[in-house]
Amino acid sequence: MMNMMMSILILMLMTMSLMMISMLLMKKNMSMEKNSPIECGFNPISFNQIPFSLQFFLIAIIFMIFDVEITLILPYPMMILWSPQFMSMFMSIFIIILMLGTLYEWHNGALNWAM
Repeated sequence: MMNMMMSILILMLMTMSLMMISMLLMKKNMSMEKNSPIECGFNPISFNQIPFSLQFFLIAIIFMIFDVEITLILPYPMMILWSPQFMSMFMSIFIIILMLGTLYEWHNGALNWAM
């Protein structure tokens, strides 16, 4: 127990000392452009901002959904070693659901940029 407490204390001291050294060594750039919290090209000071297109958000959501689904597909080669019949059936159903979702989005016009 004492060894764990000492190692935690040493790690905390090392972390704090590295943070202090990096703060002392970093260059301060006090230009207005560098310190301004501008995201996506909008100036946060102006109040007459143009709203984003709904298509931008739909494509971003579709990207996130397919990104998560790819992480579900990646372990498939290792899982097929355990039960090939079950995993083939599972992946077939999974791919069919993906295809149906893509066709549904395409049918509703979520993938069309020009409206």
